[in-house]
Amino acid sequence: MAERVFITGMGMITAIGDTVAANFGSLRQQQSGLGFTRYIDTIYKEVLLVAEVRHSTEELSAMAGVPSSPEYTRTTLLGLLAMQEALQQAGIKDLQQEPTGFINASTVGGMCDTEKVYFDITDPEKEGDFLKYIDTLDCADCTQRIADTVGLTEYITTVSTACSSSANALMYGARLIKQGMLRRVICGGTEALTRFTLNGFNSLKNVDKRPCRPFDQQRNGLNLGEGAAYLVLESESLARENNSVILAELSGYCNSNEAFHPTAPSPEGDGAYAAMKNALAMSGRSMADVQYVNVHGTATLNNDVSEGKALERLFGTQVPPFSSTKPFTGHTLAAAGAIEAIYAVLAIQHQVIFPNLNYSEKMEELSIAPETRLLEQVPVNTVISNSFGFGGNNASLVISKYEG
Repeated sequence: MAERVFITGMGMITAIGDTVAANFGSLRQQQSGLGFTRYIDTIYKEVLLVAEVRHSTEELSAMAGVPSSPEYTRTTLLGLLAMQEALQQAGIKDLQQEPTGFINASTVGGMCDTEKVYFDITDPEKEGDFLKYIDTLDCADCTQRIADTVGLTEYITTVSTACSSSANALMYGARLIKQGMLRRVICGGTEALTRFTLNGFNSLKNVDKRPCRPFDQQRNGLNLGEGAAYLVLESESLARENNSVILAELSGYCNSNEAFHPTAPSPEGDGAYAAMKNALAMSGRSMADVQYVNVHGTATLNNDVSEGKALERLFGTQVPPFSSTKPFTGHTLAAAGAIEAIYAVLAIQHQVIFPNLNYSEKMEELSIAPETRLLEQVPVNTVISNSFGFGGNNASLVISKYEG
């Protein structure tokens, strides 16, 4: 019989906090991380809102305890800080005692730093050792540097499936455990803001100049964010051997691809519906068992219609409370799935449902509306966390309260 997969450690850094506890505090206080960038040299510096981690790259180096050098890009440093917290919470002092996998996700890799010297690299007349930046561009570079820094030497790989990347990393890690290949895998993602992504999404007319408004009739696009998050996954046998503190169970998961359009989801939510339905079936929970859905909720015109219709198709007239936490963190792209998986665990741990900020008017295409209040002391035992990416790459996780 396949092993159950338990979450035994978590670490994160986002625009609303440097730790898991700080993130939870901001969510409870309904404090958004949106503002204008301090660290990106862009013509949109005082035009487009972003959710930026409130530390310079040099400060992040000092926090992580590593040299301030081109080898440690901002993407790598964000990931390293989240990794260090996850290891600490899981009580892992020696990674060599148990073969441990590392499944990391990113879409920009070291682009955050290489784009600053791009024209220097391409100019043969320019003097300076700019070539040292090139290797950091690959998404796998941040994975390997994080692994080397903390001492991960077993199965290591990188996932890049747009906005579903770190949710897919968690699925991959869970599959390795269920197939008996490893008993512990650390999964998640890291993403830094870049001019490239800001310009790219803006060219798609997908960026709102105001704070984003998921599932609102007046929504007009997303706000980009940055951050990193990792979850330590352990098999049931290892968790029991180590007397690990079990935070929650990753009870179900599914990814699907309706291949509808390169950047737009199916209007009827075909992929989202399939991902949620099959993830729930794997978990062994019924629709009535789901108390909260952390929706992908980007506040783009297409996504919210598609995801909303998928919710209505799956749950009928009994759609559970749902909200998007992206008005807090911005859309952190490859890191979003892991960040929001941690928020799902926090919802279960603290019996709370987080509010969908900035909402004012119900969408005309849907009969449902998000939860806009902070709900505390409510039963939350099973959460669906959605992450949907470009190319129709849909991923749903079911995270459940640990039942011994």
